[in-house]
Amino acid sequence: MEPSFYDQVYEIVRLIPKGRVTSYGAIAKSLGAGGSSRLVGYAMNNAHGIVPKIPAHRVVNRNGLLTGKFHFSPPGLMQQLLENEGLVIIEDKIQHFKVHFWDPATEL
Repeated sequence: MEPSFYDQVYEIVRLIPKGRVTSYGAIAKSLGAGGSSRLVGYAMNNAHGIVPKIPAHRVVNRNGLLTGKFHFSPPGLMQQLLENEGLVIIEDKIQHFKVHFWDPATEL
């Protein structure tokens, strides 16, 4: 049986190296579903509690904004996890985003 779209998303997210981030759209594009970035977001919303763990904090919007932070408890946890991996966040935006960006389409 072929893995569901969510399962495919989770497989990719588990591969994002520590200290790197990707976007909802980059994940969707790498799965051949370029217009489905919102669906990737829904998958991230449902990722909490899945084993093995999904590092959902490494998925941000295309501009490097922590748009998913309100799905973490507490909301500051997403930023804290990224900062623990060496990223600098100012006003919910990853600094030097392009340096930290991991594109699954080219990295896998």
